[in-house]
Amino acid sequence: MKTTCVVRVGSRNSTMARRQTDWCVELLSKAHPGIRFEISTMASQGDRYQGPLSRIGGKGAFVKALDRALLDGEMDVTVSCVKDLPSPHDRQPGVSIGAVLERGDVRDALVVPAGRPPRALADLPRGARIGTSAPRRIAQLRQRHPRLEPVLVRGNADTRIARLDDGSSGLDALLVAYAGLHRLGRTHRATQVLDPAQWLPASGAGMVVAEYRTGDTTIRELLAPITHPATATALAAERATLATLRGNCMTAASAHATLTGTTVTVDAAVFAPDGHTCLRARATGPLQQPEEVGRRAAEQLLHHGAAALLHALPSNP
Repeated sequence: MKTTCVVRVGSRNSTMARRQTDWCVELLSKAHPGIRFEISTMASQGDRYQGPLSRIGGKGAFVKALDRALLDGEMDVTVSCVKDLPSPHDRQPGVSIGAVLERGDVRDALVVPAGRPPRALADLPRGARIGTSAPRRIAQLRQRHPRLEPVLVRGNADTRIARLDDGSSGLDALLVAYAGLHRLGRTHRATQVLDPAQWLPASGAGMVVAEYRTGDTTIRELLAPITHPATATALAAERATLATLRGNCMTAASAHATLTGTTVTVDAAVFAPDGHTCLRARATGPLQQPEEVGRRAAEQLLHHGAAALLHALPSNP
């Protein structure tokens, strides 16, 4: 793209979201030195509301303001963490992914209050209160550590950690994304990083995308050079799994794609909200067919009764 112009980039106003956007703009600036990128931040409904996401429309609450800014022509590009995007079948039409940045760490991490001795989940006392907003984490806590008490918490990661440290949250520990700690420069706060082979990661974990108005070929071409091909393939597989499962924001599910040579493998799982039941599936296929591999993993789960778990009503943790 040779013409000199200004491209408007939208971001949520949290510290982590802004750092993700800064990273994206840095890549774009290197790819297009003749273009100026201006960042505008906005608060999302998901950031402002501290109750269950299901009451305000699920994960779409995090990107609704960004989507509206795109569709209204106020922004040309928006940047989001994939974990904050609604499932594909719930996504508002008119917004497309234009770039997928290189994947970060997929693992979850345990954070304890500042000044406390390092602990692992297995070391915490019975009844310890563990804060998280993810149904996937809640179900795995109930399955693997039933003596611990999951507590629903909301808010940006830096706010949650600050409230953990000052005692105002009433929590003994937090479960958070390790990639988020890395973007905040706070990986030293992780006292345990959980093995993704045992503790299943979130679909889209560690991924950041840049989105644009569907049909805007100029912006699509501008975004394309910063896409990380391997991460884009993994994202396609994982999103295909979610789309086939047709879960919602309260679904305790995981789809994790790995690439080896010329193949892509998707490990997928669906949990009962109480953690007592977990269905797992694995599908492998050609690297050129990630969506098909993701669909096959989901179809295996559905064949074994995942639909009943996907739409089970979770009890409040």
